[in-house]
Formats: sequence, C-alpha cells, structure tokens
Amino acid sequence: MVNLREIKGRINSTKSTKQITKAMQMVSSSKLRRAEQNAKAYVPYMEKIQDVVGAIASGTKDSGHPMLTARPVKKTAYLVIGSDRGLAGAYNSSILRQVQRTIDERHKSKDEYVILAVGRVVRDYFVKRDHNVVSDVVGLPDQPTFADIKEIARNAVGMFIDGTYDELYMYYNHFVSAIANEVTEKKLLPLTDLAPASSNASYEFEPSGEAILEVLLPQYAESLVYGALLDGKASEHASRMTAMKNATDNASDLISDLSLQYNRARQAAITQEITEIVGGAAALE
Repeated sequence: MVNLREIKGRINSTKSTKQITKAMQMVSSSKLRRAEQNAKAYVPYMEKIQDVVGAIASGTKDSGHPMLTARPVKKTAYLVIGSDRGLAGAYNSSILRQVQRTIDERHKSKDEYVILAVGRVVRDYFVKRDHNVVSDVVGLPDQPTFADIKEIARNAVGMFIDGTYDELYMYYNHFVSAIANEVTEKKLLPLTDLAPASSNASYEFEPSGEAILEVLLPQYAESLVYGALLDGKASEHASRMTAMKNATDNASDLISDLSLQYNRARQAAITQEITEIVGGAAALE
C-alpha cells in the first residue's frame, strides 16, 4: 500500500519549491528589464567611439601603435565572461564548453595561453582544471558599472601592450531575446579589423591623431569589455528567468501527478476499509 503521508509530504515540499522558483523567476524578470535597458543605452556610445577610432586609425595607418599592430603569436589570452551563481540553465556551461573546445583545438600546451575570468563559476572551472588564470573578478552586481570591471579591463589591455600575450579573445553570451542568447567570440586585441568611419562627418584632431590614439585606443578596448559585460548580464538574467520558469512548470506538473497518485491511493484505502467492514458484518451474520 502506498504511504499517503509520504505522498502528502512530497506534495508539500514540491509546493514550497515552486514558490521559491516562482519568486526567483519574477526577480530575474525585473533584473532583465533593467539589464536590457542598460545594454541598449550603451550602444550609441559604442557606435560613436568606434566611429571616431575608425576615423583616426584610417588616417594614421603608420602610427605603429601596438594595439593596432599584429605580431607573431606566442601566447594567447582568453577573457571569459560568466556569472557568479548557477541556476541559469546552460548560460555558463555553453560558454565554458566553447572556450574549452577552442583551447583544445588551438593549443598543445597550457603555456601557450592564459585566462582572464569574469565570474566565480568561470574562475573556479579553470582553476580546478589547472589552467593559468592570471586575472579574475568576482562578486559583480546585477547592474554593473564600468568601475566594477575597470581593473581587469585595464590589466587586459596593459598586459597586451607589455607583450605578456600577443592576442586577446573575448567570450560572452550575446543577448538575442528573453528566450535566446548565443555564445560570441570576439577578437579584442590587436585592433586590426577596425571599420572605417561610418558617417560622412569630418573630424579635426588636436593636437594630433597619434596623440589621441594613445589615450583613446585603451579606452576603446576597455569599453568593448564593458559592453560585452552588459550584454552578458542581460543574457544571464534572461537565462535564469527561463530556467526558473521551467522549474516552476515542472513543479506544477509534479504536483498534479502526485495529487492524482494521492487521490487514487486514498480512494483505494477507503474502498479497502469499506470492504473489510462489509466482510466483518457478513461474518457476524
């Protein structure tokens, strides 16, 4: 005989879990709206600074700036943007799987690359597998500011200029919609594929284009990192919202199945009791 008390306990515990996942879904939905607004608000700035950098770079092709110059690749850096927490579906695993596959294909030795990790899940993954994690940042807020990632962004640019590595790739989840995102690889340094200015505006640079590049190029690279972080945060909240919605729906289905099982077991127990009473009464006659 099925234990009615056990089934009732499972129903109650599943209902409690459903309340938690429903609350987490609503919180993530609220965070997603803000994160999406932040990511979209940052786009005009990115487009403008890219336009200005493209205009300067096209007019100073012989500047010899290290951030614009490709050199023989002896060591590669991977800046991987993930999250500090789980319960976000395949948000972290999809990025880590893609980066690991890329590393396995491109490198034969761990001395050929370094990792710059954003997010506790990313850092722990690579540290556990004994990869060379040279920089990391954890504990980022849900709506990060540039000050939160300024150090790792400047370290990434500075180590490239110093020759610590010869190219830098960035991996993050690009936000497509509330139910879809895609792992994106972007070559951050060197900046050899800068698009020319998209507008017909004419710029005058003081004191010179080369002098402005010295200041603007590091800021441009750092802004690319921040833009990817905002994009990734929107994807993270969307993934967590979707994961919690699926968990809530699964909990509802499980409660329905358990309730049906409970009612059937309860009806069987009542029927058995009636049968026993009728049988006892018949035996007395």
